[in-house]
Amino acid sequence: MAGDDRYVLARDRGPARALVRDVVDARRNITGLFMPLALLVVLSFLYPPIQGAVALAMFAMMLVMAIEGIFLARLVSRRVHERFPDEAAGTVKLGWYAFIRASQIRKLRAPRPQVKPGDAV
Repeated sequence: MAGDDRYVLARDRGPARALVRDVVDARRNITGLFMPLALLVVLSFLYPPIQGAVALAMFAMMLVMAIEGIFLARLVSRRVHERFPDEAAGTVKLGWYAFIRASQIRKLRAPRPQVKPGDAV
C-alpha cells in the first residue's frame, strides 16, 4: 500500500507510474465525485419523480469526466515524458491509468496516495 515496487501489482510498477499517481493525487479531481453521485441513481429508484433530473445530472457528469480525462491524460503524459524521456508508455496508456486512479475515491486508492492535495509534484 505504500507504493514500494517490490510489492505493488505489475500495472503499478515503475517510476513513471509513481509519478502519474503523485500527479493525480496532488490534484482535486471532479472525476472522483462519480461514485458518490452514482448513489443518486439508486436513490432515484426509491423516489421516481427525480429520475429525469438524476439522469441529466449523470449525463453532465460523464461529459465532465471525459473532458477532465483528456486534460489529465495530456498533463501526465507531458510530465512523464519531461522527467523520463526514455519511457516507452504512450499517452493513452498513461492517461487511462491516471483516469482510473482519479475516478477512485481517494481513501480507497491502492497504493495509498503519497502526496496531499495541493502539493507540488
